[in-house]
Amino acid sequence: MKVLISADMEGATGVTWSADVEPGTEPWQRCRSMFTSDVNGAIAGLFDGGATEVVVNEAHATMRNLLLEELDERATMITGRHKALTMVEGIQAGDVDGVVFLGYHAGAGAEGVLAHTYLPNSITGVWLDGAPASEGRLNALVAAQYGTPVILVTGDDRTCADAATYAPEAHTVAVKEYVSRYAARCKPPARTFADIRAGAKAATASAVRHEPATDAGPFTVEVEVDATQLADFAGMVPTVERVAERRVRYTAGTAEDMIRCFKTVTTLISNGIEDRYG
Repeated sequence: MKVLISADMEGATGVTWSADVEPGTEPWQRCRSMFTSDVNGAIAGLFDGGATEVVVNEAHATMRNLLLEELDERATMITGRHKALTMVEGIQAGDVDGVVFLGYHAGAGAEGVLAHTYLPNSITGVWLDGAPASEGRLNALVAAQYGTPVILVTGDDRTCADAATYAPEAHTVAVKEYVSRYAARCKPPARTFADIRAGAKAATASAVRHEPATDAGPFTVEVEVDATQLADFAGMVPTVERVAERRVRYTAGTAEDMIRCFKTVTTLISNGIEDRYG
């Protein structure tokens, strides 16, 4: 049984504000250990449940946040940026029986600790076929294209509620409770390690590959930004049309094409942001 862990950082134990996840800051250095502890809890639980191979895909920012020297030695890790499928890199191997969304968070415009979709600011909302879409929802569709079910989601309580809308059969573990976008009631890492380990062990029973969802598309994505020039930048991508002053839309035939176009759109939006005025 092979399981992929897609590991983001905003939903990790103890993380509540921007400096906690900003590479190079002192709070980030402190939170890296708790992030790694969450991942190790999942790895331990997956092997407890019968997994024979666990691959961790680093999915936050520079994708160089987890401490490899502290990682459970039974796992391997994909680290570094510029991956074809970004947060779910490795799923395209076609032999992954289940995927864990660890340290995930609510989407842009929703209530949740450090809620956002790909970009920490600038994007104010994302919709997939008319419904609000978090990173979890987008990535789950990519996993489904390769026949891989989402078996476990961890993050704050709002993340777990969101997961119930796109992966209702997945186990969930809330490592903290939402208070505001920058505050949470947190459990200490010793408790969350145990909770995640137990959740991952139980989740392995759901790690059964399905028939690939090759005919699930097309998918229509709308992205709303907080400044008009960002919509201009996003509209430079072929197939992406501007449908309002601050909103663009595109349609993709497959989930993989949908996420690749989304990554291209967000990259161009990032290049249009100025420090003071956005």
